[in-house]
Amino acid sequence: MLNRNAEALFWIGRYMERAENHARLIDVHYHLQAEDELGVEACGQDGECKEVPCKWTRIVDALGSRSAYEQQYGSYTEQDVLHYITLDRDNANSLVSCVSHARGNLRTLREKVPSELWDTINAFYLWLREKQPEDLMKESPHLFYGRIKEWAALFQGLCQSVMPRENEWHFIECGRFLERAENTLRIIKAVGNAAVGDGWNNAGAYPYLQAVLKSLSGHQSFRRYYADGMSVESIVEFVILNQSFPRSVHFSFHALDEHMKQIELSDNQLRTAHDRIIRQVAKVKADLACLEHDDMIVDRNRSIVGHLLEACQMLGHSFAKTFFRMGEASA
Repeated sequence: MLNRNAEALFWIGRYMERAENHARLIDVHYHLQAEDELGVEACGQDGECKEVPCKWTRIVDALGSRSAYEQQYGSYTEQDVLHYITLDRDNANSLVSCVSHARGNLRTLREKVPSELWDTINAFYLWLREKQPEDLMKESPHLFYGRIKEWAALFQGLCQSVMPRENEWHFIECGRFLERAENTLRIIKAVGNAAVGDGWNNAGAYPYLQAVLKSLSGHQSFRRYYADGMSVESIVEFVILNQSFPRSVHFSFHALDEHMKQIELSDNQLRTAHDRIIRQVAKVKADLACLEHDDMIVDRNRSIVGHLLEACQMLGHSFAKTFFRMGEASA
């Protein structure tokens, strides 16, 4: 497989997962609105935040885009933030940009992947392209971003159903699960920053962590494991360490490891670099295996999340150096 094809496939997986994550990230902040009294008091009737940080500041921070946003928009309002994250083509990580990038990569591979994938991603892009800023507020934003998640799930479901289990499939899945692990960690970090006092380890943090479960569609699954024993530590433990929940960090890294091992390479030098990445993934899996419930209790500064985020970023760089022509991989 040519390295440019591997790059395109990897980023198709990442961009489609990133688009869904943006919808989930916005969803978590809507879940928090009812609980975030500070955010309600800090926002005037026009929706503009009078105090920083507020809920709209935090959502931009979670995407690492505060300086770019403030340079373009200045103040924080609900409509501006939703437009920036969803429809702003000047934002390389907006929803429409992510879907456009994934569509562009898939267009170069149309002869190598099932036609259903192109039909779906093209329809998704054309639907989203026609949306206007006022459309985000006409209907419930919760319903609008729910539709985004449905489009992403349709694409992923088709990948599962029709793609041959060859290198092309495994590269898409590697991109998807690496992005998923990083995005789940970013949601935890964003909500942890929203909590007051000692962060996760105080009573005020509970509704924030419960919102994490709802945004990851994990509330019912969590109750199956912990019943009524809800606590901040249990929620963080579930989202990071649960072996069965498909959006947990543990599940994502184990899936990434399986797909990495299934990639078949003929070049000896490339196989050596490939083995090096597998060892990197194994180190992260070992770190996760060593974590226990008590570690969540003492992790007041969220250093575990920070460490795992750095590991995700290092793996992304390793993929670029190993499989892609340098200078072409784009985040």
